[in-house]
Amino acid sequence: MKRSAIRELAFKLIYSLEIQKTADIEEQIELYIECNEINDEEAKEYIKDVVIGINTHINEIKSLIEKNLKADWNIQRISKIDLSLLKLAIYEIKYKQIPYKVAINEGLELAKRYGEDMSKNFINGILASIVKEIGDTNGI
Repeated sequence: MKRSAIRELAFKLIYSLEIQKTADIEEQIELYIECNEINDEEAKEYIKDVVIGINTHINEIKSLIEKNLKADWNIQRISKIDLSLLKLAIYEIKYKQIPYKVAINEGLELAKRYGEDMSKNFINGILASIVKEIGDTNGI
């Protein structure tokens, strides 16, 4: 399974959890993997890693998003799809050391497919601002 397809599966679970606000994330991960019949070990590991990692670092990730919003915006105004894509890309850039160009490009491709008309530009602007803020730490 290609990394883009695995990333899309992870995004769908992140989005689902954003809507559900469930407490038992590990149980939700297992149910998601089972219901989607995901047998690829790399896919299972990636999904578990990003979902648990985002949950572990959620305060810092949300803080980065909030600091990089325009003055008249707050995190509650962001659509759940855009927020899920931002969380995934930020986690990959900051904690997985995925090159920012790859993480942003993949996030933008998912935004084109699942987001609203302006999602791509909105996500690109936030992520570009965050990359400038966190600096040249992983091939930036």
